[in-house]
Amino acid sequence: MTRAAVTGRAENSAEDARLARLVVATLGGRYSTELGIDVDAGDAQVERWFLAATLFGTRISAAIAERTFRVLSDAGLARIGQARHIPEEDLIAYLDEGGYARYDFRTTTRLQALSGVIGERYDGQVAVIGQRLTTYPELRRALDALPGWGPVTIQLFLRELRGVWPGAQPPLGQRAAAGARHLGLLGPGQAGPDLPYLSQLATQCHTDLRDLESGLVRLTLAHHQGMASCPGGQACGVLAPVAGQGRG
Repeated sequence: MTRAAVTGRAENSAEDARLARLVVATLGGRYSTELGIDVDAGDAQVERWFLAATLFGTRISAAIAERTFRVLSDAGLARIGQARHIPEEDLIAYLDEGGYARYDFRTTTRLQALSGVIGERYDGQVAVIGQRLTTYPELRRALDALPGWGPVTIQLFLRELRGVWPGAQPPLGQRAAAGARHLGLLGPGQAGPDLPYLSQLATQCHTDLRDLESGLVRLTLAHHQGMASCPGGQACGVLAPVAGQGRG
């Protein structure tokens, strides 16, 4: 490889790292952190994140899911294993307060069913799942077997547990990949985004890979249906105003 090629690759990598840093600074990183949850701090925090991920995985807005999580937390519900011991009418009232008015009964039923399964299979402790299942395939299968859990919830939950549970090694999700592709964050010679290159960029810009992944998900969601008409890269409409200020 020529010196010019090496220099060009380094410059591209530095520019990609700048864009990666801008994504997180502009749109935010991990959803768990936004909720005041530190999954690196131990099992109790992972329990809280499991409950939050369950709410985020429903067909409801993120704002309502977040508000409902806070209502449940204020009511003393810190882990899903407790839900089966809460009277149904109380749980419905909490969900109504959070904004689940149209889905309160259905969601209550699902939360209590999930609580029962966690109690029966994992001694009421979500941490047991991560302790027993130490590879991604078996962990994914176990989570997929939980009431109300599917690919979106599993991806969200495990993405933010990278480095916490041995089996929490999900591939790059579709939304994060779409965001990375939109910005051109592709490794040298790569046809599409990949985790090793994103991990490298996260290290270069002194951020956590989990924050970058979540930031890229947020980028994709921020475009709604308009990503195809956005130029992407440094000219991305979601980031361009901030990027312009940064250069001034």
